[in-house]
Amino acid sequence: MDATTVVVIVGPIIAGYLIGGIPFGLVVARLIGGPDPRTIGSGRTGGANVLRALGPRAALVAGLLDAAKGAVSALIPLLLGSPPIVQVLAALAAILGHSRSPYIGFGGGRGIAPGFGGLAVIQPVLALVIVPIFGLILVGSRISSLASLTSSALAMVGLLVAVFVFGMHPAYAVYAVAGAAMIWLFHSDNIRRLLAGQERRIEFRR
Repeated sequence: MDATTVVVIVGPIIAGYLIGGIPFGLVVARLIGGPDPRTIGSGRTGGANVLRALGPRAALVAGLLDAAKGAVSALIPLLLGSPPIVQVLAALAAILGHSRSPYIGFGGGRGIAPGFGGLAVIQPVLALVIVPIFGLILVGSRISSLASLTSSALAMVGLLVAVFVFGMHPAYAVYAVAGAAMIWLFHSDNIRRLLAGQERRIEFRR
């Protein structure tokens, strides 16, 4: 394997995983002197659990930083001139890193924020459409997992339409399907609680 292959093909995927693994929910908690989000609620480090542990402002910061992980991971291959499939794999690696972080014993969040960040780079118009949908479901139901699962499913459909109707590179169909599948897999316990009518609701006031 030559140096160019490592830099253009392998490097972005490894970088995506390592960048995605940065547990910004935990970082924000430590910076403001708040409780470790892993000790509260779902025990996750994503935005919804940071909201429970630290309130809305901290959750917004953590969520934006988590989204940035996906965006940066998708941008690196673009800047290096890597093939689209490498961009897709790097963005997927960021979702994996976020949910199975090597820095905190392979715990983490559920992947929605870095997944959105990757989508914002790959198909920004679709990402802009998803934002208000997510917000409306979240505010209306106060169930973060419902907003995340619905938004990821709609993003998958929208990206598949962009590939098969509007001519985006076929590699992005992999991101559509695999990204949504990973997010749903990491929400498996939420799905069980949703079906049982026992899912946690979040409070926006603190």
